[in-house]
Amino acid sequence: MIEILNPTLLARARDTGALVGGILQELRNRSTVGTNLLDIDRWAKDLIVEAGATSCYVDYAPSFGRGPFGHYICTAVNDAVLHGRPHDYTLADGDLLTLDLAVLLGGVAADAAISFIVGESRPPESVALIGATERALAAGIAAARPGARIGDIAHAIGTVLGEAGYAVNTEFGGHGIGSTMHQDPHVPNTGRPGRGYKLRPGLLLALEPWVMADTARLVTDADGWTLRSATGCRTAHTEHTIAITDDGAEILTLPNQPRP
Repeated sequence: MIEILNPTLLARARDTGALVGGILQELRNRSTVGTNLLDIDRWAKDLIVEAGATSCYVDYAPSFGRGPFGHYICTAVNDAVLHGRPHDYTLADGDLLTLDLAVLLGGVAADAAISFIVGESRPPESVALIGATERALAAGIAAARPGARIGDIAHAIGTVLGEAGYAVNTEFGGHGIGSTMHQDPHVPNTGRPGRGYKLRPGLLLALEPWVMADTARLVTDADGWTLRSATGCRTAHTEHTIAITDDGAEILTLPNQPRP
């Protein structure tokens, strides 16, 4: 299903996006050396409930997971990259942490992820991974405009990741979003320009470049959810929900963004 939002729903999407961006920023500020991943999950729950929103994750049970996810946020550390299930782990200096959050507010969902290094250490490999995903996301957003196609976004993202020296996995990527978290169209992190669905104003997309330092192969953790690099290398993942407008792409999941 592909949804095109009317102006009323787009206004609600802006509110949802601002909430997601704000919660992620708050959790980033709280996530320091000594923080337990289960504390981050608890904080996320409290912030979601306080806002009158609903988690898109806690009851989520797709075919690629083992039963309901059961938590309010994805927490992926170091070699974990996607669908990181919070568990009893205490963050250490230099850990690369990804927080991925999706909520539903006013009938519209928004989805975003941030990767950052915990503590004072700045391992060069981690800095490079995060920077590549952020640059790739910016390139994908720049390519998203009315009349462009999904392949244009995918090509822009893949070009940046490839030039940075990373192999691109196409099993998981970006997606449409609206009244539910995961919708068509699929947005791979590499592709051919001029191909795929033509973008229209009112379309919401969650774009999410992610990479692993020395492999494109994933393995599933024993928890049935967390996806890790097959070699144990570090990973990074950055995501924003955007709206296609008459003027291009509007980023909805920036923290503290001014409302139109």
